Amino acid sequence: MAKGNGKTDTPNLDLEHELPPAESGEEPASAATSTTAPLSEVDKLRAERDALLDRLARLQAEFDNARKRAVREQQEFREFAAADVIKNILPVMDSFERALKAPAGDANDLRSGLELIYRQFQDALQKLGVQPIESVGKPFDPRVHEAIEMVDTTEAPDHQVLDEFQRGYNYKGRLLRPAMVRVARNSR
Repeated sequence: MAKGNGKTDTPNLDLEHELPPAESGEEPASAATSTTAPLSEVDKLRAERDALLDRLARLQAEFDNARKRAVREQQEFREFAAADVIKNILPVMDSFERALKAPAGDANDLRSGLELIYRQFQDALQKLGVQPIESVGKPFDPRVHEAIEMVDTTEAPDHQVLDEFQRGYNYKGRLLRPAMVRVARNSR
């Protein structure tokens, strides 16, 4: 080998991408096994692919079953929750039936019976987590009040709730229904 500028006498080859051609018709030693090895390797890869596809199909079926089971359980929970609500309201219905079957009597007796039923109904709603929104005399709050009418008056401060047409309710801290109210407006 002659000394030169540090370069070798081999031609410029891209060793990462290209191999030099084989010399004089000799076959590499691994050529004889390369025809049988790829077939067994292909068979192994096919078997692995089939196993993975089977596993994927099973996981998809399991996921579909879990989703269907969750939907069914949610429906059962809703039905159970509705049954609990109905159980709390049934005593109010019983009281209404007793009041309707009672003989016609004094208007005071009728009023006291209706007040009793009203208190029963309030108790049932309270047990369920339903709370009425206090409105009359409070400042108008658009988050919990729905203004039906603005009344010009100097007897109440501006934007104070004067009357309540329909009571609003919160359910466990969330607005269930806004209160329909009449609001004061004064031009001071």
